[in-house]
Amino acid sequence: MQPVSVFLACAPGLEPQLLAEARGIGVPGPKLVPGGVECGGGWEAVRRANLRSRIANRVLARILQFRAAGWPALDAGLREVDWSVLPPHSRVRVDASVARSRTAHAGAVAGRVAEALERAGHVADRDGAFRVFARVERDEATISMDTSGEPLHRRGFKQAVNRAPLRETLAAGFLRMAEWDGGVVLDPMCGSGTFPIEAAEMAAGLRPGRERSFAFEALPSHDPERWAALRAEAPEGRAVTMHGSDRDAGAVAMARANAERAGVSCAFREAAVSDAVPPEGPPGLVIVNPPYGGRLGKGLQPLHAAFGAVMRERFTGWRVAMVTSEAGLAKAAGLDWGPPGPVVDHGGIKVRLWTARVA
Repeated sequence: MQPVSVFLACAPGLEPQLLAEARGIGVPGPKLVPGGVECGGGWEAVRRANLRSRIANRVLARILQFRAAGWPALDAGLREVDWSVLPPHSRVRVDASVARSRTAHAGAVAGRVAEALERAGHVADRDGAFRVFARVERDEATISMDTSGEPLHRRGFKQAVNRAPLRETLAAGFLRMAEWDGGVVLDPMCGSGTFPIEAAEMAAGLRPGRERSFAFEALPSHDPERWAALRAEAPEGRAVTMHGSDRDAGAVAMARANAERAGVSCAFREAAVSDAVPPEGPPGLVIVNPPYGGRLGKGLQPLHAAFGAVMRERFTGWRVAMVTSEAGLAKAAGLDWGPPGPVVDHGGIKVRLWTARVA
């Protein structure tokens, strides 16, 4: 069976960036919806999105949508689900959510889905190898199969991380939000190297899912030949050396190891923010995810002020982007910021991207 639609889920706030990406990775009819992008294309779209999307957190195959105005209607709809989308006798984790519906208890909805699965010969198990999502909103039910497995930010390259790392999916979204043009990127507070490594991969056209496996590969619908052909397609891009620095020698070592595993060209060095200098060549983008109050405590204005001073003194013509949860810290940098981007959830902290051009 083909999914009725495919849903690319992302961090709320990054939907426009995910829509722009979806238009370029070959999924048909992408449409922005709250929490992500919906498209057609069936299992081919599932394969392409899992392999190529840098911003999506996971890819869901919607296997049935129906009216569920009450428990009897929900049960009737669940009897129509074709559970042969799963391998026989699968162990399945069920997650449910409910919004503004008569079936107002998410736990009870999950229980009804589990019963339907067990009638079809499967086993509901919190540790199951497969995952089914049931969403009931305004009395409309959607039953979806997770096709990704591990969240898509887990690409297999960034094995070494420091405290409070930025997820790769957020880094890719913020690079697009900053209107990065594919040129040089510098992060003078690089931590384990997420921004420079992500930018280097994007510039080179590397597929983010090129070295990992996905849940859909274990489904009966899996087409190994088509999947192998997609994975074998040559990347379209060019190698660009990205740059990063950090005052923590351990973080710099992590960043170098992560870049080597990813197979990209990045130059990392141990240096304080006050020692940041632009690399040779035309101006590019400085992008940072510095510490902010909600994460590591107060007293951070001097760090942000020092960062802003270095940008004004040495980075004329560069564009600057900063992720922060606090407008006061952005203002402490003293840069001519434009309006901040939308709120994005970063590990439970609401952050925004601030951008400026250094005159």
